[in-house]
Amino acid sequence: MTLTLVWLGQVPAQGQVLPLEQKNTITSNWLVQRGGDAGQLVPYVASMHADYNALHQWLPITQAQPFNIAFTAPKDLCLFLNNRLIFKADSTAYYTLDLAKYSGGTQPVEGKYLLTVWHPVQQPSVSSFRNVPFVKDSVQEPGERPLSVKVREYVNQNAFIIFMLLIGLTYGLLRVNYPNDFKNLFDPNRFLRTSSQETLQFSKPIGAVSNVLFVLAFSLSLALLIAAIHTNVQHVRLFNRLFPVSEADITTKIFFYTLLIFGVVVFKYAFLKLMGFVFGLGGLVQLQYQEFMRSLLFLGLFLPLVMLLYLSLNMMMPDAILLISSLAVSLVLVITILRVFYAVNKKVSVINLHLFSYLCATEVIPLAIMLELIIFNY
Repeated sequence: MTLTLVWLGQVPAQGQVLPLEQKNTITSNWLVQRGGDAGQLVPYVASMHADYNALHQWLPITQAQPFNIAFTAPKDLCLFLNNRLIFKADSTAYYTLDLAKYSGGTQPVEGKYLLTVWHPVQQPSVSSFRNVPFVKDSVQEPGERPLSVKVREYVNQNAFIIFMLLIGLTYGLLRVNYPNDFKNLFDPNRFLRTSSQETLQFSKPIGAVSNVLFVLAFSLSLALLIAAIHTNVQHVRLFNRLFPVSEADITTKIFFYTLLIFGVVVFKYAFLKLMGFVFGLGGLVQLQYQEFMRSLLFLGLFLPLVMLLYLSLNMMMPDAILLISSLAVSLVLVITILRVFYAVNKKVSVINLHLFSYLCATEVIPLAIMLELIIFNY
């Protein structure tokens, strides 16, 4: 890939929280090469330049200190410095790179180097590119105070806080407008009495307004925690996941996860109807789905509490909070499936091989798939 260095983009630098002595910094001022004007670079605008596979940025690089950057890269993502290939991702992962090491044999243009991020089939997600704070290795001088200030990696939590307020408002409105449904669903005594009679007392039409709102509140709670888990993974360790989440698209991912979870919960009834017809167990579908809904929505009420724990302690103990959050999501799904087994067993013995195969097809296999995508995919 050849790019004529004609125009040096001058755009105002944006503020970034970095140590004061760090001069090698990457910004969010990306550029694209305008197709009709060979070699001319113009500021990148996401809504206008969605079809560009190469994004560029002019960087002043000093050899006096490292220029460490971190970024999320899909497979085959390439980085060029003044049109010289310096990096190619062999798999989807989280990488760190020292640009200062590759600038030594390259001549700057008016004191700056052109960094190019390119992918052969898609536009690179440059929103994940960020600086890794530089910390000097120094020997403590006599009389120097034994205090070192280290910049901590920061994850923007504003989106999480806003959605937490929205979840609290939703549950509050449900409690005010549907007090009987709220009491029946979240009464611990009713929840602990797992019987077909108790389950069917909870039964309401699937399309009832209250049911839709309860499922929506649960979907948003679970989506928020999943987005937090994936964001936390990105900032703590290497990952290779189906849906990488960066700071810039947390809100988008929360909406996506919410709609996905809502769709899975609602359309599971159609899936159970189909499988019940295939296995000749249509009489169990109503009981099974109602117990699934009852358990899932009750346990989902505790997910915002885990999210509060994440917001409070994630900066202090990210690994522990990641483990707690992952266990919370896993327990909600596993306990729900176990209660479905128990409720069905009250009516028909699960020891029956035909019934056990049906439950594996409708509950166990979907559970394994969800855990793989949400928890064990990094």
